[in-house]
Formats: sequence, structure tokens, C-alpha cells
Amino acid sequence: MRIVWNDDEFRTAWDSARQEAAAAFGNDGMYLEKFVEEPRHIEIQIAGDQYGKVCHLSERDCSIQRRHQKLIEEAPSPFMTDELRQAMGDAAIKAGTAIGYEGVGTVEFLVDKNRNFYFMEMNTRIQVEHPVTEEVINHDLIMEQIKLAAGIPITGKNYLPQGHSIECRINAEDPYNDFRPSPGTITVLHKPGGHGVRVDSHIYAGYKIPPNYDSMVAKLIVKANTREEAITKMHRALNEFIIDGVKTTIPLQIKLMESEGFRSGDFTTKFMDTFKL
Repeated sequence: MRIVWNDDEFRTAWDSARQEAAAAFGNDGMYLEKFVEEPRHIEIQIAGDQYGKVCHLSERDCSIQRRHQKLIEEAPSPFMTDELRQAMGDAAIKAGTAIGYEGVGTVEFLVDKNRNFYFMEMNTRIQVEHPVTEEVINHDLIMEQIKLAAGIPITGKNYLPQGHSIECRINAEDPYNDFRPSPGTITVLHKPGGHGVRVDSHIYAGYKIPPNYDSMVAKLIVKANTREEAITKMHRALNEFIIDGVKTTIPLQIKLMESEGFRSGDFTTKFMDTFKL
């Protein structure tokens, strides 16, 4: 992605983005879109069946990210209002209906400070952050995907969030060294537990993290009645999560849970640009 502020910058940005895309994906096709300054990244989970019915399953806020990669996701969004959820949900359903979407998917939006929202993309799959939606609507999205593939119709009910859920993506990276990947062997592993604490992971003590793939090694998810309680529970769980042998993003995420900027819920996708470790 490149941001262009004036005509003089356009050609350089266009050429460098094309070269990077061609090298990374073997496809240098480009498109232009409106740049929304200091937006929030809010996405709507949807489900569609083979009979033309589409519903939405509430939203997730994925604004805490670095280099366009998400670090923390939560549901519901602290920025959301009933009116905005209705409008964004309707837009997501309209998009899914227009393409005859079958399965579980996500319609992603950027939302500006005035709560104007802009379509960004659709992910036609289960996403990393799907557990926070599962926790606040008490619905198994993986089971839903399997049922839809089997031709079982959905009820068409739109889901509203109950309680609050937060997910931290635990990456094998060094947040104190420009998030440099930290492959290696996990020597000690202790996962947190307790009511409302969930860990999705494949790792174990002795597991070797290779340097060839995405650095995420676990997802830590909590559920509580309120956002404040969820933050407190996540802070405790992060402090109990021990991964020795490699560097991880856990120390950073502990500081994020402690920061007034995150706790206030008043942040944008630019939050990490100025956050001090």
C-alpha cells in the first residue's frame, strides 16, 4: 500500500507498489481507493446459505495493528452505536446477497471519526479473529461453515453481541527490535486458563518455530461481561502466558492492556505509530 498526497508523488508510489506486488505475489495489478485519515478498522461477520439468505453476526474492531497486520481484535467495537451497527450490517448483507455468497465470511470497512464507513475488502473465509465473534454471540462459526457447505439453510437471524471479548495474536517476534521474527525452539510453555480464557494454538515445549511462515504461534481470547472486565482478564492471562526460548509480542500486549489509550477505546489504526514500548 502507498499513500499519495499530491500528483508529484503518484508515479513513484505507483511504480514501487507494482514492483513490490509483482515480487511478492507474481501479480502487479493495482487499484486506487480513497484514503481515510485516522480510521478505525471495523469488520462485519456474515453467513450466507445456498438458498440466497444472508445474515450478519455482529462486528469486530481490528484497529490495533502495525504495518497493516492486526495485533488485537475485540467484539463489540467500543466505537460502535446501534445505528452504525444497523447500517454496517445492512451494507454487509447487501454485499453478500449481491454476489450470492455461500459460507462464513467477513466484510471489512474503514470508519472515519464521523462514523462514515467505506468498504475495503471481503475475506471469503474464516479469519484469525473469528473467536471474539464466537464468544459474544455464543455461536460456533466453524460448525456453521461446515453446515453451510452441507447445504443446511441458516435461520437468517442477525446476531447482536452479548458481553465483550478480546483476542491477542501472540507472534514470535521481538517488539523491542522492530518486530523482527524470532524463530527457534520453545523451551518452556505455560498457557493461561480459567473462566472465560481460551487459547487456540498448536505449540508445545520443544516445538521449533520455522522462519519460513507467518510468525503467529497462538491466539489468546478472553470473554467477560464488560470491556473493562475483559481488559483486566486479558492482562492477567498475558502475565500468566509463558513462552521461553523465543521472543514474543506478549510484553507489548501487556503494556497495551495497561495503556490509557487502549483502555479508553479512543484509538485508530495509527495507534501503534506513536505507542511507546
